[in-house]
Amino acid sequence: MSIIRAEGLRKTFGSAVAVENVDLHVSEGVVIGILGPNGAGKSTTVHMLTTLLRADSGIATVAGFDVARQPGKVRRSIGLCGQYAALDGYLTGRENLRLVGRLHHMTWADSRRQAAKLLEDFGLTAAADRLVRTYSGGMRRRLDLAAALVASPPVLFLDEPTVGLDPHHRQYLWSRILELASAGSTVLLTTQHLDEADHLADEVTVIDRGRVVACGTPDQLKDRAGEQQVEVTLQDRQDIAMVRALLLGVGSGDVRVRDHARKLTVPVARGPEAVAELLRLLADRGTGVSNIALLRPTLDDVFFSLTGGRQLGPEEQIQEPVK
Repeated sequence: MSIIRAEGLRKTFGSAVAVENVDLHVSEGVVIGILGPNGAGKSTTVHMLTTLLRADSGIATVAGFDVARQPGKVRRSIGLCGQYAALDGYLTGRENLRLVGRLHHMTWADSRRQAAKLLEDFGLTAAADRLVRTYSGGMRRRLDLAAALVASPPVLFLDEPTVGLDPHHRQYLWSRILELASAGSTVLLTTQHLDEADHLADEVTVIDRGRVVACGTPDQLKDRAGEQQVEVTLQDRQDIAMVRALLLGVGSGDVRVRDHARKLTVPVARGPEAVAELLRLLADRGTGVSNIALLRPTLDDVFFSLTGGRQLGPEEQIQEPVK
């Protein structure tokens, strides 16, 4: 049974179609990454699944509860960190986290203990008793993420979670996401950081212009993006003609030369066999190389092949109403 299920979700704002016929089926304990260009419909999809927006059509359930008919039960089953901080600026950081704990029906003792732990984990202990309206943007972002984690919810929605985080806190959040998933929580995150999706996601769904254009594991999507490549780094640029000829012999396409004629790459149909053959040929000819690597497509390649690297300008962005 899918803990997050969506079928035929559609949402328009006036004449603009934000989401069109989106289907999602996410199993318990999975981290799913939603990728797409700016304005692709990622946040709108999250807002519908978390009851912040009502879909024009389609059905969705989260943790077994119907998003449209049982919104209260859905909200009690999820944690949400949106793109904008959902905090009370006239409470302190500590008070905000304690309040979230109490709203999740935690005891006072548990909410105080969890608030103290998260404040320390996110480097906010020194500012814990300051009003949140005095926090910097990065501090508010860290506190908002902490608030989403207070109750260790069974389903966690993170919309562009690491925007504004420094590398240290980004790595911490990654570790917490993996901990939650290993403990059985389900995490849906939208991101444009492809290394983030590659590191965290068990499954990836790519959305473009409001539609799902691909889904699968990161490895499955990489396989769709193209063949593996062999990359050779030369010790001496004088060997370029010989090595290029050898690469043409083992490869399945044109040789690309870059980095001032020191690196050559070629697509290969059978990666390991091609590397073994190339090593034998280089040894026979006594040609020295600094490095030989077998490269496979990255999620960057997947993203660009599916969306063309499209980044919408401001005039194309769909402005959602505040709910």
